[in-house]
Amino acid sequence: MDRTVVAYVIYLLVSVGLTIWVARTLSRNGRIFLADVLHGNEKLAEAVNHLLVVGFYLVNLGFVALYLSGDETITDTRGVFEALSTKLGVVLLVLGVMHLANVYVLNRIRRRGAMEREQVPPVPPQGWAAPSAQA
Repeated sequence: MDRTVVAYVIYLLVSVGLTIWVARTLSRNGRIFLADVLHGNEKLAEAVNHLLVVGFYLVNLGFVALYLSGDETITDTRGVFEALSTKLGVVLLVLGVMHLANVYVLNRIRRRGAMEREQVPPVPPQGWAAPSAQA
């Protein structure tokens, strides 16, 4: 079998495996975070979480597929390792950037929710007071 094909197969297996692992980790931990952000609305948290995971899969697997092809033919075992290290390193960086982007967006949503909760008075108004007469 051609070494280039071997490198492609290894690249796809590792990249898809890493993408699935990161997506499941984000999904499991993001569900709890979203439930807190959305004030305990579990159905909405599950829906938003699912949409985020689908988007994560689409972007990362699309990148993995686009980054699959290489310009050079791999002729030796050293070339396999060099090609894999470059390709997998870039995929890991993209996964990390996507993870940080997800955390950033969720943190912004959480911060906005906390600010909205602070703006609500703790006790609703109970009456009306006439303005005082000033001299």
